[in-house]
Amino acid sequence: MTPHTPQVVFITGASGGFGTAIAHRFAALGCRLVLAGRNGDRLHALAAALAPALTHSVVFDIRDTAAITQAFATLPADFADLEVLVNNAGLALGAGPAQQASLTDWDQMIDTNIRGLIAATRLALPGMIARGQGHIINIGSTAGSYPYPGGHVYCASKAFVKHFSLALRADLLGTAVRVTNIEPGMVGGTGFSTVRYKGDQTKAAQVYADTTPLTPEDVAESVLWCATLPRHVNINRIEMMPVTQATGPLAIHRQPSTPSSAQ
Repeated sequence: MTPHTPQVVFITGASGGFGTAIAHRFAALGCRLVLAGRNGDRLHALAAALAPALTHSVVFDIRDTAAITQAFATLPADFADLEVLVNNAGLALGAGPAQQASLTDWDQMIDTNIRGLIAATRLALPGMIARGQGHIINIGSTAGSYPYPGGHVYCASKAFVKHFSLALRADLLGTAVRVTNIEPGMVGGTGFSTVRYKGDQTKAAQVYADTTPLTPEDVAESVLWCATLPRHVNINRIEMMPVTQATGPLAIHRQPSTPSSAQ
């Protein structure tokens, strides 16, 4: 099979974690990159590190639909013909049970993991369809398939991403636009758990204690593989975990029986 090299790649959440690793892999291929994120200083530093790759940075919060729309509408000519959109921006907040969770945290996860992702996708699709090529790559999670205690809205948001990706494939049948959902399990080397635990480094470190988790570069490699396959090949889903992780049995709560009173 002859590999395909995309020309223009748009990456949300590019200023750290998966996004930065993904940017480096595409830059090494000579792709032109649109780097999107909230932290302008980090985006500027990333663009400098990627030189001589051609980059265009856009600073916005993925929850701001108006800002996303403006960013897509004002792409320079050299970056306007998007071939790959990597919907990477996302987060988890809190790990306690649902009945103790913050509604503000829930709103932020929904706005980031769902609303931002679908807005970027909707803005990218018409051009991809018109040009007869394109690829939506969503960064989901194994949490979308295997819910866990304290996951509540985060798990639900990633389940949405999984089914949204599959529904897109159904809608796009007959076009040349591809859709892939990448579903990593435990990944270290990012700020994911630090954000989830609101900056508590001790709790964040405990998540990865005595394990060898996936790295952002592992995830970036899977994204690159999907994007560089021949255009007639669509990878629907990639579920990936480190060997130190696996699915487990369903939880069962056992209520101790009450001893019968003496006769």
